[in-house]
Parts: sequence; C-alpha cells; structure tokens
Amino acid sequence: MVFCFYNVFYYIKLPLFVAMKWNSFLKSYQSYLQIERGLAKNTIDNYSFDIERLTLFLEQNQIEISPILIKEETIQQFIYSVSKEVNPRSQARIISGLKSFFSYLIFEDYRTDNPLELIESPKIGRKLPDTLSLSDIDKLIAAIDLTTNEGERNRAMLETLYGCGLRVSELVSLKISDLFFEEGFLKITGKGNKQRFVPIGNVTQKYLELYKNNVRNQVSIKKGNEDTLFLNRRGSQLTRAMIFTIIKNLALKIQLNKTISPHTFRHSYATHLLENGADLRSIQLLLGHESITTTEIYVHLDKKHLTHILNSFHPRK
Repeated sequence: MVFCFYNVFYYIKLPLFVAMKWNSFLKSYQSYLQIERGLAKNTIDNYSFDIERLTLFLEQNQIEISPILIKEETIQQFIYSVSKEVNPRSQARIISGLKSFFSYLIFEDYRTDNPLELIESPKIGRKLPDTLSLSDIDKLIAAIDLTTNEGERNRAMLETLYGCGLRVSELVSLKISDLFFEEGFLKITGKGNKQRFVPIGNVTQKYLELYKNNVRNQVSIKKGNEDTLFLNRRGSQLTRAMIFTIIKNLALKIQLNKTISPHTFRHSYATHLLENGADLRSIQLLLGHESITTTEIYVHLDKKHLTHILNSFHPRK
C-alpha cells in the first residue's frame, strides 16, 4: 500500500493481512460516506486522510492491529504524536474524523465500542471568518487586466463569488445549463450534491453574459466540457487551486494587507447581507447551510447590527 501525505510517499509495511484489513474497511467507509451520507468528494478525502494517517503511525511504530481490535490506548498514543505536528484545530478535526470512522464500524456491527469515546478534543473556540469591505472588493476587481480574455473571465468569476456567495467548488462546477437569467436565478449544486437556487443580481448577470457571449465562445472547448461555464485556456474546467492563485495575485497587486481566499468573498457576501438587514434564516438558505448554527457565526462579526436590532425592536429601547 502507498499513501501520499503532502506530496511525500510512504510505503506501508504492516503485515499484508493487517494492511488489507485497514484498506478494506476504508473503502467500505468511503462508499458509506458517498452513497448513504451523500458527502462531497473533498469531504470524503478529508475523512480518509485521518484514517490513512493513523495507519501510517501504526506502520512507523510497528503496531500490528486491525481496526476492529485497536484500543483507546493506541489511539491516544497516535493523538499525542499528532499534537506535536499540527495545531489544535487540525487535531480536533482528526479526532472528529476518527470518531466518525469507528462509529461506522459500530453501525456495521464490526465493533461494540468507539475507542475515541473518552478522548477529548482540544478547546479551540470558534474562528471568525475574515471579510472584505466593499471597497476592498471593488479594488480587487478593478485590478483585473481586462485587455485579456482571462481578465473578462476572472471579473465574471469574482463578481459571481461575491454576488451569489458561492463556494469555490460550486463556482468551478457551474454549468451553462444552471443559468436561469430570465428568472433571475442560478442553480447551484453544493455539498453532498444538494441543489439550491440562488438569486442573481443585475451586475453579476451583466458580467456573466459578457463573458459567456463574448469570451467563452472564442475558446476551443475540450470534449466533456461543453456545458462547463468557466474554462481555462485549454478549454477545460478550472481547478479550485487556480481560483486561489488568481485571487492571491490580485491581493498582492493592490497590496491588500489580508490573507484572503475564494471563501473570503462568500463570508463577505453573508456579512454584508446581515449588515444591510437580512435575517439569518434567509442567509442560511442563500448559503446552503444545513444548520442555522453554521450561519450564526456571522452575527459575531457585526456588533453594530445587533445594536440596531435591539434599538429597533426591544420594547425598552
């Protein structure tokens, strides 16, 4: 078996029977996450990475144990080892991922207990997302070189990220058949292939139409990408990494003293909606959050909004 962590390849030297056991359970678990829980590929990859990292630890320490028989003490050793390499937030994510895997084994009657049941995650608090001001967003878009076809495409993408609050994965997978301009909506396929309709503003629609009608039709489209909206120079779907690079370079160009990503536009979209009076339930639907507790983080960003709510609606204002 070969695992790859951060582009470093590790050859698993566990006895063949043990290694096959871990690989077999991992594949079954991946199928469960995809088919029964409907999770996206990126999420499944993250869950799988946690198990692969544990398997690597077992190999390095010559611990021959299957996922059915592994005990809390061994998991505790692994967590202690990981804590020296990653921050508390990553450590908490690994513990959560492993808990999910062993819960699956219980669900399938392979185990009767979860070896992580008594292992506590580190206290990390809630990280507030970074946001951009409207002025920052305008400067970033103004810095795009519109003398190139890629510039017109990049403007349309950034306007869509901010104008519709999309995840980067939703942006790169957007289809021409998802554009309902007459109705004023985009059909978005989000996490777990869940679909939602997001309203599209006039400004965003204008730049999408300019790109689609004047730039995209000049690209030699690679087979299988005929319906993909945003294309690279070779006529294929853009990667998530490419979107990160485009935004990073624009931030450097305007000397923006912030570390930003495509998700920063989504956070800014939600925060600006809240600042201008939108209610949390509406923002939840627009963002495609399964739980409103995920959306509630934006309340912490805008104390002025809370003061306004109090002064507007409390009987003793």
